[in-house]
Amino acid sequence: MKRHPRARSFRLRVDPRDGRVLLSLPQRSSLTKARQWAETQRDWIEGQLAKLPGIQPIEAGGTVPYRGRDRRIDWAPGRLRTPKLDDDRLTLGGPEEAIGARVLRWLKAEARRILEEETLRYARRAGVEIGRISIGDARSRWGSCAASGNIRYSWRLVMAPPDVLSATAAHEVAHRVHMHHGSEFHALVAEIFGRDPAPERAWLRENGAALYWVGSSS
Repeated sequence: MKRHPRARSFRLRVDPRDGRVLLSLPQRSSLTKARQWAETQRDWIEGQLAKLPGIQPIEAGGTVPYRGRDRRIDWAPGRLRTPKLDDDRLTLGGPEEAIGARVLRWLKAEARRILEEETLRYARRAGVEIGRISIGDARSRWGSCAASGNIRYSWRLVMAPPDVLSATAAHEVAHRVHMHHGSEFHALVAEIFGRDPAPERAWLRENGAALYWVGSSS
């Protein structure tokens, strides 16, 4: 529940990234009345929750998205423990209960490697210097660029199609020149990316939330 100074009525929203039910209410509204109103919306809430993709565990025989394609998790206890990509398979060994943690570590390492490469590639095109490049698991944004030149990304971008990751890197690098989202900024993004990244932005809007459900039980 969250109060908003400019809110004029109660409002419900289901966060597609984790299924949280968010209730907004005017600054001076009664919390009791807000809860009572939310209870009357139970059918709507349950309908929205039913549309969510649900937890996608990382387990033997299942799949995990990597670079826009589902890769089957091919596990056998006698194999090397470090995951290895083999076309549409991700092979690994070791204890079965550690599969989720190992695959997540591998995905994050891949995200760091690829995002560093793409960021530096676009930085050269833009003629700018970049500070520290890091990854995290922010829920509000796919990337951020600080005035210092440090850039931080969501590691989950490595599960998206390659052009989606690249467009995000171009977006953050362009902020090293324009710390806003005006026309000059968008023109620079298109210049260093090679075209308007509108399809990639649309992909994230339509599919990005599902990436937060991958491995969410691990």
